[in-house]
Amino acid sequence: MANILKKDTIVVGVVIGIIVPAILYGILYLLSVICAPQGKELLLPIDTMLLVAIFPNLFIIRHYLVKLQLDKIGRGILISTFVLAMVYFVYYLKLNP
Repeated sequence: MANILKKDTIVVGVVIGIIVPAILYGILYLLSVICAPQGKELLLPIDTMLLVAIFPNLFIIRHYLVKLQLDKIGRGILISTFVLAMVYFVYYLKLNP
């Protein structure tokens, strides 16, 4: 498994950039449901959880680009981060005409 994470390809970066926010969103959603007061459905709004789930990709990008010097993986994570951010802005902020 560790060899796959160090294989310098854009596809690996895109997969990492999608899986990490998905896992973090799942964890945040479960915590929000479990910790919600009786009358509320969720502790945090879904749009806030989505933004918080995308944010850690910035640290992962820095780790791959600066520390490990794996540029293609860093680019893949950056691509997936931009795509996730654009989907968020189009869907939640209604930027479409």
